[in-house]
Amino acid sequence: MELIRGVHNLRPRHAGCVATIGNFDGLHRGHGAIVEAVMEEARRRHEKAAVMLFEPQPVEFFAPDKAPPRLMTLRDKLRALEQLEVDQVLCARFDDRFRSRSAHDFVQQLLVDGLGVRHLVVGDDFRFGQDRAGDFDYLKTAGQESGFTVEDTPTCEHGGARVSSTRIREALADGDLISAEALLGRPYSISGRVRHGDEIGRTIDVPTANLQPGHNRMAVAGVYAVTVTGGGLRDAPAVASVGRRPTVAGRENRVEVHVLDFAGDLYEQHLKVTFRHFIRPEEKYDGLDALKSAIRRDIEQARTYFANGHP
Repeated sequence: MELIRGVHNLRPRHAGCVATIGNFDGLHRGHGAIVEAVMEEARRRHEKAAVMLFEPQPVEFFAPDKAPPRLMTLRDKLRALEQLEVDQVLCARFDDRFRSRSAHDFVQQLLVDGLGVRHLVVGDDFRFGQDRAGDFDYLKTAGQESGFTVEDTPTCEHGGARVSSTRIREALADGDLISAEALLGRPYSISGRVRHGDEIGRTIDVPTANLQPGHNRMAVAGVYAVTVTGGGLRDAPAVASVGRRPTVAGRENRVEVHVLDFAGDLYEQHLKVTFRHFIRPEEKYDGLDALKSAIRRDIEQARTYFANGHP
């Protein structure tokens, strides 16, 4: 898969494709249906399959303080699209210049001149261009004039309601990993590189790997039974704490992972943490002794969960 970093890096070789456009945060089941439609049409036409996405996501540009937490980092999103065998991804920088493009310029400069789109697949709620003036009907008319066709994908539903990133965030906020998995089509996971932390865990005999997944806001919070892959580990049972660590006056969100029965060095390793079971919300304790007791209980609950045959 080729990553095109920015509209300015589009080249003639990138033209001629079946494409879709969106944020694809979480790459949930609804997104998967859209990408699959792109892949099928690209194979039928013998064209490249392309995805156009934005960085930052538009809501993060317009209202950074109100933007919801991401379900997936850009790195993980790109890896997931590569696994789906997408041929090329255009990652467009969303800034003042980009947002000021009219719907007409968006179509002409990006879809026609840049990507040379032959067929476009979009979700039923897709809007684009300055003031979100472009919609599906606009695309159909523009396609007829410029020589590409447009396909609208039906709404993907689960449990009688539309699958959306918002529903997944709500499920995760409630600690409902089962519903989140059903909407995503896979267990929820995050990944990040292990960095040096405060090493408080070592002082209470519970060493942790500290991850910084790339965005300070997290879609999950609390203590979980998780599995860890990376750094020589594969689905290793672990317990993770996600949050600001109020007992030690933490100020930033962190993911602290204690791998059960593991004593190796994971610094600078890139780990994938898959959330399996919600144990409890984050709490503030009266000192390290109380925190240590709570962590021991968390570890025992995680051990019990995995001992009962859960993944």
